[in-house]
Amino acid sequence: MSVSSELPTGSHFISLSTAITMTAEYRQNYEAILAPSVQNQAVLPLSETFNRAALDALLAKSGCEGIRIYYGMDENSKVHAILVAVDENNEDILPGSNIETEPAYIVEQGQRCPVVCPPESVLNG
Repeated sequence: MSVSSELPTGSHFISLSTAITMTAEYRQNYEAILAPSVQNQAVLPLSETFNRAALDALLAKSGCEGIRIYYGMDENSKVHAILVAVDENNEDILPGSNIETEPAYIVEQGQRCPVVCPPESVLNG
């Protein structure tokens, strides 16, 4: 694994056709990549939806130059996206020494599908 203090460059945008292909491939294979003991338990999400206010709060954090997405697992072995702001040195912007009381500006608790899924589109058909 390599480490970089450089933020990614480029637009990050892909075509709708590429997105359709990638999301379809994931949907077709997402259970197969799991150990049989955890298949069919909605361990991996198909999508997660976050409200704009949460993303705006991350982007408004002093020094924010981007957003990083980590993946975590809850007590029920469900995978969740965890979003944090990153600075110009590609470092996470995290709370200071008082991690229990200082606002963390760490976003999780998205609307996770499966269970609550978005309306059908070409990306989730």
